[in-house]
Amino acid sequence: MVSPSPFQNLPATLAWEDDSLRIIDQTRLPAHTLIETLTNAHEVWRAIHELRVRGAPAIGVAAAYGLCVAVQASRDLPLDRFVAALKEQAAYLDTARPTAVNLSWSLKRMLRAADRASVTDTAALYRVLVGEAQRIHHEDQQLCEQIGQHGLPLIKPGSGVLTHCNAGALATTGLGTATAPIYAAHRAGIAFRVYADETRPLLQGARLTAYELQQAGVDVTLITDSMAASLMAQRLVDVVIVGTDRVAANGDFANKIGTLSVAIAARHFDLPFYVACPSSTLDFQTPNGRNIVIEERREDEVTHHGGRRMAPHGIKVRNPAFDVTPHELVTGYITERGIVRTPFDANLAALFGAAA
Repeated sequence: MVSPSPFQNLPATLAWEDDSLRIIDQTRLPAHTLIETLTNAHEVWRAIHELRVRGAPAIGVAAAYGLCVAVQASRDLPLDRFVAALKEQAAYLDTARPTAVNLSWSLKRMLRAADRASVTDTAALYRVLVGEAQRIHHEDQQLCEQIGQHGLPLIKPGSGVLTHCNAGALATTGLGTATAPIYAAHRAGIAFRVYADETRPLLQGARLTAYELQQAGVDVTLITDSMAASLMAQRLVDVVIVGTDRVAANGDFANKIGTLSVAIAARHFDLPFYVACPSSTLDFQTPNGRNIVIEERREDEVTHHGGRRMAPHGIKVRNPAFDVTPHELVTGYITERGIVRTPFDANLAALFGAAA
């Protein structure tokens, strides 16, 4: 069933309809809204790898449905061979991107659902998989709503809210994570303003966050990444809310490159710095941020813009997609169960350790 977008003018990030996975190609936004139908494992892998579907929660939901797509060609096989194909395709999809934990979390959950299923034929197991993917999808929407309600008190009348990258509706299948308190405050009639970092090099803030907030009628101003500290110095920012792709056991977290700079500036100006984090993004198996694998992307994402080269030929390039912010710079994690504060290692484990 197609899940409606939270906003009238913004289609759903992804949808499952007639045994097909459909996504918005986010690389085309905001100029074009292109809906793609993914029909095999390679198409799903490429869509995740190429950021046509992106954002840790959305990647998790897409991976769950994507695994259903990936095994459709094996539905006529005997049950044991179908299960073997299922595990093979899950391992393949898990290589699409290394940093966001939701990808592997979702695929492992799908495999556990298959292991627990008391079925005797392939068709029944396929139905179990689709049902589990739909539960993951629904839970993501619910988590966004809950994060929004817990984060709502952080946004006061007249507040300036700074966010980085896109942890919005386009990065999830609901209200977003970092944007969920923003949308909750907007729905509550609170007057406030949002500053959205452009988020070089792929401009997810400019192309996606600014677009969706504008579509929703939120007072949003787009800024360059290098302007964030200056706005803080001018006392235009009262709170920073960002998303995350992976949170280590000690509270260190990985998010889009540039997040660390924002956190350091917020600490310098004594501003609260919050991270919106659904429990699916917690990784208790990774002890600290030094153990988070950071994805390194293509050079041309830095050297080119709009298909035009902006840097000299032969220049050396670094292009890590994420950086790691130490837990000491975090004021709190906004989760579906409430705001978690220091000590993060103990408090995150107490709230979510059993579920993990």
